[in-house]
Amino acid sequence: MRARKGGAMRRREFIAWLTGGAAAFPALWPLASRGQAAPPAASAAADNSIGQVASMTGNATVTRGNAARAVLKVADVIYAKDILQTEVNSSLGITFDDETTFSLSANTRIVIDSFVYQEGGHGNLASFNVAAGTASFIASLVAKTGDMKIATPEATLGIRGTTGIVEVPPAGAAIAPTVKLYPDSDGHVGRIEVFNRQGASLGTLTQGASAFALRLGPGGRIAAVPYRIPATEAARDRGALQRLSLSHTLGRQMLIQRQRSRGPGRQGPNNQRPRGRQNPERAPQQPLNRPQRLPAQPHPRQRKNLFNQPKR
Repeated sequence: MRARKGGAMRRREFIAWLTGGAAAFPALWPLASRGQAAPPAASAAADNSIGQVASMTGNATVTRGNAARAVLKVADVIYAKDILQTEVNSSLGITFDDETTFSLSANTRIVIDSFVYQEGGHGNLASFNVAAGTASFIASLVAKTGDMKIATPEATLGIRGTTGIVEVPPAGAAIAPTVKLYPDSDGHVGRIEVFNRQGASLGTLTQGASAFALRLGPGGRIAAVPYRIPATEAARDRGALQRLSLSHTLGRQMLIQRQRSRGPGRQGPNNQRPRGRQNPERAPQQPLNRPQRLPAQPHPRQRKNLFNQPKR
């Protein structure tokens, strides 16, 4: 009896050591348990990206939060608060989740202040800040269903569904910043409203190939002065708009793949589909539910015979 009791005590002590003391020595763990890893928490996180790099020539970088500048490549995702910068002899095309597209020329820096887009929503908004350089854009669904703004060091632009170009020369340059309105690819012309930094209206562009120069007026105030686009500058703009159109086409194709990769019910918070509504063009085809055949049941007489069979 004592031997059994002593053996049981030794077994309990061994188990206690194995589960307690051995935990301090990973080399003693079974190989199978060391090979197992906890599922990554990030995989379940929501996709907060708002756009994607559609095209690029040369070099461009992104600064995100407190991280150092990182080199961009085609298909990289973009987030709110990103700072995008192109280098010499470079260009960058970005398409956002509402199909709005920006094309940045060389030496251009832009900040994505905010971007919120929900299909069918009424609180859509986007705010961009062109700090330096030349940015051409095609405004899409946010501008049509919500509020889209582009800020410059001198003024704020209200974009009302159109194509345009914003030029911000380097600090100290002799030339003034300009804002240009161009027709969309289908010939439609929207409008661009110009405000000073205090919110007072400076003017509105409503005609294709029209422009404002932002110059200092009386008392050091900014004024939107009508600007006649020179022929050489118009030719340069045509090249920028061609790059913009190409980026827009590529970006829309990438956006379709981007939405498919998110899958149903996994869209990011910026393009969630309202509940109860589905786009039949994108709805996955579901197989028809065929009735399952139940196994054949024995006839009552057969069941009776089964129970009455003699025991062997």
